[in-house]
Amino acid sequence: MTIIPAIDIINGKCVRLTKGDYAQQKVYNENPVEVAKQFVDAGLQRVHIVDLDGAKAGKIVNLAVLEAIASATSLVIDYGGGIKNINDVGSIFNAGASIATIGSLAVKHPELLEEWLMEFGADKFLIGADVLEEKIKIGGWLEDGGIDIFSFIGKMIGLGVINIFCTDISKDGAMEGPSINLYKQIKEYHPEINLIASGGVTTMDDVIELKTIGCSGAIIGKAIYEGNISLQQLLSIN
Repeated sequence: MTIIPAIDIINGKCVRLTKGDYAQQKVYNENPVEVAKQFVDAGLQRVHIVDLDGAKAGKIVNLAVLEAIASATSLVIDYGGGIKNINDVGSIFNAGASIATIGSLAVKHPELLEEWLMEFGADKFLIGADVLEEKIKIGGWLEDGGIDIFSFIGKMIGLGVINIFCTDISKDGAMEGPSINLYKQIKEYHPEINLIASGGVTTMDDVIELKTIGCSGAIIGKAIYEGNISLQQLLSIN
């Protein structure tokens, strides 16, 4: 199981939202590069960077933060938020990302995603499924995607994508535990995917349970920043 710490960016700063609400944000560090270096020092190898400004604006906003983290660390970076065209994909790869995280666009314009998969390869993409009551949400979690999680994943598999992370918005940043039952259902419907859990991971017991039910990874944010889970503890899972 791969542990993937999260760095969410607003105005160039490392923040966390509660339940996807931009009005409920807390700044944890003015310098995301410092945070990324802490992950490296602890022995972690990957990071999940979300350009929250980009997700809201519909265009990449914090490319400079990606470049700075990629230059300063050896982390495998997946980056998302505001990626809208093939030039954007190329830009984040040139800036140091290894993987492009695609959410809203995969829902609204799967034909574009298909072009990108043909150009760069499916292993260069991580598809984000943001869910509220089993329904996909898009546009920084502000719009209804018009499809349920199970059908959406089925469509992604049809395009050849098996690396998918699912965030239960109702759990994200709430420190109430992850959506174990939802992830179990997803694995039952689509056992062939590499499912990465995101949202609500609060304790090491949560991490162990996610591993037990077959998740291939876990994205962890607030629990790290609030000190509920130490980086050293996470190494025992990796």
